[in-house]
Amino acid sequence: MQVILGVIFHFIGGFASGSFYMPYKKVKGWHWESFWIVGGIFSWFIVPPLAAYLTIPGFADIIKGASGTALGITYLFGVLWGIGGLTYGLGVRYLGVSLGSSIILGLCMVFGAIIPSIYYDLFPKEGKDTFSMLIGSTWGLTVLSGLAVCIIGIIICGKAGTMKESQLCGAGNTDPHGMETKTEYKFALGMFVSIVSGVLSACFNFGLEAGKPMADLANEIWKNANPGQGNFLYQNNVTYVVVLWGGLTTNFIWCMILNARNKTFGDYTNKQTPLLKNYIFSALAGTTWFLQFFFYGMGESKLGNGPSSWILHMAFIILTANMWGFVLKEWKGVSKKTTTTIVIGIITIILSVLLVGYGNSIK
Repeated sequence: MQVILGVIFHFIGGFASGSFYMPYKKVKGWHWESFWIVGGIFSWFIVPPLAAYLTIPGFADIIKGASGTALGITYLFGVLWGIGGLTYGLGVRYLGVSLGSSIILGLCMVFGAIIPSIYYDLFPKEGKDTFSMLIGSTWGLTVLSGLAVCIIGIIICGKAGTMKESQLCGAGNTDPHGMETKTEYKFALGMFVSIVSGVLSACFNFGLEAGKPMADLANEIWKNANPGQGNFLYQNNVTYVVVLWGGLTTNFIWCMILNARNKTFGDYTNKQTPLLKNYIFSALAGTTWFLQFFFYGMGESKLGNGPSSWILHMAFIILTANMWGFVLKEWKGVSKKTTTTIVIGIITIILSVLLVGYGNSIK
């Protein structure tokens, strides 16, 4: 039952992540950097402390009591994660939407799932899954098989995207965030940027690991107050506050640079645009974005913050993004072979989710 709940929570989180950009499409008359940072202030600055306040009594005291090293490393990983998200666009620019997205998401999934377990092989800690445990057990090999199958699914989806781009060339490309992109195909440079983006994007998971002492303390306090009720569903909410401060830092600096370069500071007070609606939809998008990690934390409390949680999170994001692609008719006008290819890719990713869930059930 715990595994089923974990998968359900990760599905809700993945759905939120794959859907958060939809409210941004309702923003009128603002440039990307303007609505992105307004939504980001809710995603990374307002909602995380609010969620922690509502779920973890004394969360601020837990942060204050954490060691400077733990806080610094957690914050640093947040900054690096923010850079990974911003360099995503360059990978798409130099490799194309489908190939770039597939490589970045695949690398993010692999590094985010595997590196922490390798780290705990070198620096063992009680209760942490190590890479040796994964390759030395049936459940671990099953989870790793799920990771491999998911990567295959991403490659297939990327192939379908490449076929779509060649068939609909001239129709304009958009990245998964809805941004129009200009492709300047440069394979070597694109691979380098995509690797950087994929590795740095995985730093969010590293930040959760670095800030785990804060989550563990929140969990311990809750378990002492609620004996016999398992782990605390919301333990990661305190860690999110610090990690997302790092993400806010990166994105705020970049958006301010773009506001200055593009002379778009006037967007925030432009009465020629529906200001109230723009702020509301940006806030809704930002809040929805945060919900992915709110539910990720709940799923992690049921499955553990090992490779399984990260794989499921990424897989459900990919599935949701593809679902919206069909709803918005982004695949309209492509050949039957292309449609069949994307369906096969989605089915492959679903299979990977089932494998990871089964691996956890026999752990």
